[in-house]
Amino acid sequence: MRVLGLDLGSKRIGVAVSDRSGTIATPLTVLARRGDRAADHHAIVALVAEEEAERVVVGLPLGLDGSIGPAAQRALAEAAEIATVVAVPVETFDERLTTVSADRALLEAGLRAPARRTVVDKVAAAVMLQAWLDGHKR
Repeated sequence: MRVLGLDLGSKRIGVAVSDRSGTIATPLTVLARRGDRAADHHAIVALVAEEEAERVVVGLPLGLDGSIGPAAQRALAEAAEIATVVAVPVETFDERLTTVSADRALLEAGLRAPARRTVVDKVAAAVMLQAWLDGHKR
């Protein structure tokens, strides 16, 4: 099963995709927010079709204690909106600390801050999607 993972940010949307077997997540792209949610969602619809995704997993930024704060509420609302425009199931998945993990890995790989900023969102999406994939393989 091919799955698209989304890390919804206020300025960018990180996108990752799984391989066809649903085993490995790979960073795909970063979509710059256009200030128009419908346009952002149209770009996601296009990626779902292009990648032949059978599911979309949206990162849910829960609080460290597992609580649903304002950011998680926004992600839940946007995931519900995305579900109305894509032709595949949409679900959310805990993404706590994925951006921190992605940034740390990129730092260890020797990327300087400007280079990290251009890829951290799609790497965070891949970290989140890989955790989702691993949980569904069990």
